[in-house]
Amino acid sequence: MTRAILLLSCLVLAACATPRERCINQVSAQLRTLTALANEARGNLARGYAIEEREEIRVRDRTCRGTNEDGSTFTFRCEETDVRTRRVPVSINLEAEAAKLRSLEAQIGRETPRRAAAVEHCIAVHPE
Repeated sequence: MTRAILLLSCLVLAACATPRERCINQVSAQLRTLTALANEARGNLARGYAIEEREEIRVRDRTCRGTNEDGSTFTFRCEETDVRTRRVPVSINLEAEAAKLRSLEAQIGRETPRRAAAVEHCIAVHPE
């Protein structure tokens, strides 16, 4: 869910960004993703378990009201659907999670200088 919010906020910002800002945002996307995944793995290791989001869908019977053409009202049975998102603890293999974190940190180490060079290129191509 947080990734969706991050993506949505990036899209909103990109809509009103300058060409330089859009370029920098685009070349930074990979590093942002790697960093978010590494932070999630760190949290999982600190807790000792992962947290998964699950949607629960419940349909409830209700009594609804309607209006006839002549203005009179009537009641009828209807259904209301509730969707709730729950955060559920999930067991993980801590050794595999630690290995994943090490791999992500190595990728971040390789991506950081590449992003810095790409940002410099964006600044050169799109002076403000």
